[in-house]
Amino acid sequence: MASGLERESGSTIFSEEELREVSGLKRVGDYVEVTCGCTSHRYGDAVGRLRVFVNGYLEITCECTPGCQEAKLTPSAFEKHSGRETARKWKNNVWVIVNGEKVPLCKTVLLKYYNQVSKAANGSHRSQNGRACHRDEFVRCSRCNKERRFRLRTKEECRIHHDALADANWKCSDLPYDKITCDDEEERASRRVYRGCTRSPTCKGCTSCVCFGCDICRFSDCSCQTCADFTNNAKA
Repeated sequence: MASGLERESGSTIFSEEELREVSGLKRVGDYVEVTCGCTSHRYGDAVGRLRVFVNGYLEITCECTPGCQEAKLTPSAFEKHSGRETARKWKNNVWVIVNGEKVPLCKTVLLKYYNQVSKAANGSHRSQNGRACHRDEFVRCSRCNKERRFRLRTKEECRIHHDALADANWKCSDLPYDKITCDDEEERASRRVYRGCTRSPTCKGCTSCVCFGCDICRFSDCSCQTCADFTNNAKA
């Protein structure tokens, strides 16, 4: 039997050698699990369990305190939950323990398949000038009723928007990459018309900036109707 996890194609995604010195390693079904953490200068280390799935998806269960209920966090959300002062750099701020030392994810093999999947998805859904075809979207805060902008350039950003859209109680302070509160002003209407379309800056929606489903913005672990329809169509 080949060592490491097996992808559907039968090839090994991580060899024993690649993960030999990584602490807390477990191999379970379609993912590997390792000990991870994020350090805040104010609160210290928040420790968790990072799962790396065969499709490149990353998921963290927080263990910062015995009673913490935060599970299935994206690395970005875990970074925010930990109280890290310089957010939006989860690849550098979230670490694993290798040979007894804290090593940023970006310097480990654990992001290899995340990066491959993101690159492949970006390449399969780009406009003619090569940029990803996902325009900015807005979600309304359940407390102050103000709309907040979400950038959808990467799979991570799409997941943040996806989860916010599904949360009826989403609020401004939940944004992981911008320090926004309900007291901050809403974007002016004249600014909101600019949503990142590669064809026209003030486009209201076209085939160049509106995506109806791709590997970046749909998630196999989500049971919502949109993701389920995309997954079923992909298998057909």
